Amino acid sequence: MIFSREYVGYLARQTVRHLIDAKMIRTDKLPVVQERVQAGLQDELSLEDRINEEVRVILEAYQDEMRRTGAGYAEMFKKVKTELARKYKAVL
Repeated sequence: MIFSREYVGYLARQTVRHLIDAKMIRTDKLPVVQERVQAGLQDELSLEDRINEEVRVILEAYQDEMRRTGAGYAEMFKKVKTELARKYKAVL
């Protein structure tokens, strides 16, 4: 993930505070809302990490074929990652 957990927590708290100040949400359980927002942010921000790991697994399975055909790892990584991002409807 490109951000630290502490920073994601900070973003979650600031987001919730902004939403409350703008009267977009109301809550009596501020810590619970902040936790849920933080969990959602962490999940979204770690999506690219999960996609990268899936790409590595896929390319590992095809490494012999890639060697035989002369396909470059970086090029194939980018292609597979683009396809997976499209599959998951992710914007990276």
